Amino acid sequence: MSTTSFCLADLPGELRPLAGEGIQVAIEVGRLLKRRFRTAVRVKVKGPNDIVTEVDVEAQALVVRRLRRRFPGHGILAEEGLDETAGTRWRWILDPLDGTKNFAHGLPSFCVSIAAERDGRVELGIVNDPVNAELFVAVRDHGAWCNGRPIRVSQVRELGAAFLGTGVPHRIRRFSGAIGRTFTRFAVASLGVRDRGAGAIDLCSVACGRFDGYWEIDQSPWDIAAGGLIVEEAGGRMSNFRGGPFDIYGGETVASNGAIHGAILRVLALPGGIPARYRPPVRRR
Repeated sequence: MSTTSFCLADLPGELRPLAGEGIQVAIEVGRLLKRRFRTAVRVKVKGPNDIVTEVDVEAQALVVRRLRRRFPGHGILAEEGLDETAGTRWRWILDPLDGTKNFAHGLPSFCVSIAAERDGRVELGIVNDPVNAELFVAVRDHGAWCNGRPIRVSQVRELGAAFLGTGVPHRIRRFSGAIGRTFTRFAVASLGVRDRGAGAIDLCSVACGRFDGYWEIDQSPWDIAAGGLIVEEAGGRMSNFRGGPFDIYGGETVASNGAIHGAILRVLALPGGIPARYRPPVRRR
């Protein structure tokens, strides 16, 4: 957890070019999203409760083009049908438009999420919220920042005083019972619960103390890779629903300031709170 302002020159030599390029491309894509926001965009249905816009495709193409040119030997895993990962030490994990439904309906809660994974471990996380002009960056073992300033999680210690975030997955039909029970339990036990429809922003909200905790089922790696590292580097805790190690391919996300993590896990462990025979949407490759 850093106490100093972000400085690219302070990072390890191998990470400097990745962080520099990742930040620049996140800013560029953010400008694209802001420019196209609340304009007429084509929307296509991908599946039940899931859509894609032409801006998703355009934004992803921009990121992939930049990263391929700068890092031709790196793998890329992205939401809109791109998986080029075989035999690469470094892999970029992308969601250039997290919060597609919000974007398509004119709701100002969406972001760019970019992470870099080395040998299966996320080393760099970048989330750009263009509407609120906030750029979150985390580098493993070096800290987390918003607009260059260090961030840290909240100090709330009781679940009853905690403000929580969550989300509803695309495959809601498979888990509606467990999700409904868990949401009700947290709504009763906490200060309040919000679903803002962009998991990467919610994780950054935990990292900077706006949320005290967050949980969600059935997320894909591109939803949580960047935000999860930002939480950890801001002094927070990440785990699965049972308190085990956080895995961006595991589909279970619990994030907190650390102090209320056990209380969140106890609510999730109540009968019917964890979906039976759960399989995550994306397997580790």
